[in-house]
Amino acid sequence: MTGRFDRLLHLGNVVVDVVLDVAVLPDRGGDVLADRTETTPGGGFNVMVAAARQRLRVAYGGAHGSGPFGELARAGLADAGIEILLAPKAGLDTGFVVAVVDAGGERTFLTSRGAEAALTAGDLAGVTAGPRDAVYLSGYGLLHASNRDALLGWLGRLGDDTVVFFDPGPLAASIPARAAGLVLARSDWVTCNARESALLTGLPEPPGAARALARRAGRRGVLVRAGPAGCLIGHRDREPLTMPGFAVDVLDTNGAGDAHTGTFIAALAAGADEQAAARAANAAAALSVTRRGPATAPTADELAQFLAFHKDVEA
Repeated sequence: MTGRFDRLLHLGNVVVDVVLDVAVLPDRGGDVLADRTETTPGGGFNVMVAAARQRLRVAYGGAHGSGPFGELARAGLADAGIEILLAPKAGLDTGFVVAVVDAGGERTFLTSRGAEAALTAGDLAGVTAGPRDAVYLSGYGLLHASNRDALLGWLGRLGDDTVVFFDPGPLAASIPARAAGLVLARSDWVTCNARESALLTGLPEPPGAARALARRAGRRGVLVRAGPAGCLIGHRDREPLTMPGFAVDVLDTNGAGDAHTGTFIAALAAGADEQAAARAANAAAALSVTRRGPATAPTADELAQFLAFHKDVEA
């Protein structure tokens, strides 16, 4: 449970993001003209790309569709060097998310489900975590009955030494309690933002939420993202540790949390301790918000240059 790993096996959901940049969100029943529009792979894709850009091998074991959105998702995965383990689902396209980004960089999502929400136990029958794999699960998968049954059954057969990362996501409160409890208890690391930690614990302040979440989740720890303030590392047996963030000019927050998570995972895989991994993740998220688009995590060289330039930001 404490060793390094060589590959990330991602069992989350890849979707297609339809991103619209707007000055302000429309009033109910109104309309706003977008300043810019982009259609790109998103969802779990962003975490995988962030990890792959830090030179971690990544494989996608989730479902994907056979229509044009599925083709776009697979092309993005292939371009990023991510191995695709399952065949496309016939008769279903990959789902999409309308992501509206306002002038302040905040994003709002509207999701249409597709093939990624139709994962079955049969799909996962041939997907096996090797002895040097880590596994990533997303709360989005636990929202869909078929995925939930398949993932919980697969997780129950997983070896105890395999490192599991779990990101409950923005709909954390909608995950059935039993499923959430099982996954939280088995996860080695739980990573979420402050809002999600509040949904899971009922505590609005990140330190209290990190403390409470660590008591019921994360065999190694929990990571609570706090935006520009950085993140907190929580453990059951001690007070949360704050890892400060980096001051940057925010352009677009879409995908910043995914950049943070993927970089944290890759840093641990490379042998970094949790504090160094969290600092690297904070830096990756800071770089991410200075760029437009959801998959804006830095490369390993970009991250190294940024960290070298910001040596003054310490734990």
